[in-house]
Amino acid sequence: MESTAAVRALLFLGGASLVVVTLRSAVRTFILPRASNTLIARLVFRAVGFFFRRRAVLARSYEARDRAMELYAPAALLVLPAVWLVLVGLGYTGMYVGLGVPSLEQAFSLSGSSLLTLGTTPPQGAFVTLMVFSEAAIGLALIALLIAYLPTMYAAFSRREAAVAMLEVRAGSPPSAITMFERHHRLDRLEKLGEVWTAWESWFADIEESHTSLAALVFFRSPQPHRSWVTAAGAVLDAASLATSTLDIPRDVQADLCIRAGYLALREIASFYRIPFDPDPHPGEPISISRPEYEAACDHLASLGLPLKADRDQAWRDFAGWRVNYDTVLLGLARLTVAPYAPWSSDRSAIGAGRPRPIS
Repeated sequence: MESTAAVRALLFLGGASLVVVTLRSAVRTFILPRASNTLIARLVFRAVGFFFRRRAVLARSYEARDRAMELYAPAALLVLPAVWLVLVGLGYTGMYVGLGVPSLEQAFSLSGSSLLTLGTTPPQGAFVTLMVFSEAAIGLALIALLIAYLPTMYAAFSRREAAVAMLEVRAGSPPSAITMFERHHRLDRLEKLGEVWTAWESWFADIEESHTSLAALVFFRSPQPHRSWVTAAGAVLDAASLATSTLDIPRDVQADLCIRAGYLALREIASFYRIPFDPDPHPGEPISISRPEYEAACDHLASLGLPLKADRDQAWRDFAGWRVNYDTVLLGLARLTVAPYAPWSSDRSAIGAGRPRPIS
């Protein structure tokens, strides 16, 4: 008799603990306005991502990879509340058995009936009835949280993609720092680059907040397959780094601020997804851009008539000193999101994004 009571007590406490852990995951994912990487959400996204990434790896072209990955984030986001509901149902099943419901089958039926507000299995006893009401409230709350969560997510997605789409006008497709300089030079607007740095400093601050508190946003792909928030970020950061280090134009401190805002934002997102990087890299550490690639870019800019600093060695050291701050996290996020081809970012990620093309 005492052993039966002990088992029932353990089942009740175990079920209650499972419900608490699940609710904590839901609150930290949907309500808490800060980065929170919960175990349940992480496991769900990894499990769903496993199947989508296997399809992406086997694809022979970027277009096929993009089609393979386009439903990953929406699917994972829909699976997550379903997993929460299942865990809550299992937790209450254990609690009902602990409260004296005769069999596991009856407890499971009562839990499912309560969680989904079906009312097919009536409760017996005042305390069990109270538990049924609480489970029904939790089930409705989880669904309501998802419904309320989606508009906030898509509003942030819309802000992100508006800037990415506008960048194509300035930096081409795929986005390139070289193309950005070429177009600004052709329009005699090199002195107006400060407008870009200011706008993208705000953009970086926005994605740092939205892509950690609404973590699924990282995997939402752009409406156009050739666009990506990661490659757009890389193009702007490279452009700001080249403008500061290599172009012989009046120094604009706003470019420095844009770079700093950019690498801090990318690092925060990378940290959330546990992408390793050196938080305090030395300016002399190697980067993924080779000196010949840099020289080719400089020669191309010079051929277009853009003013370059005379000391090419110092300019390279300055560029590498800026790039080292975001090089690792940029490539890591390009791999994580299976980004489309873009020079100096996804073109050197583990999952190739297509055949490389000249940076010009």
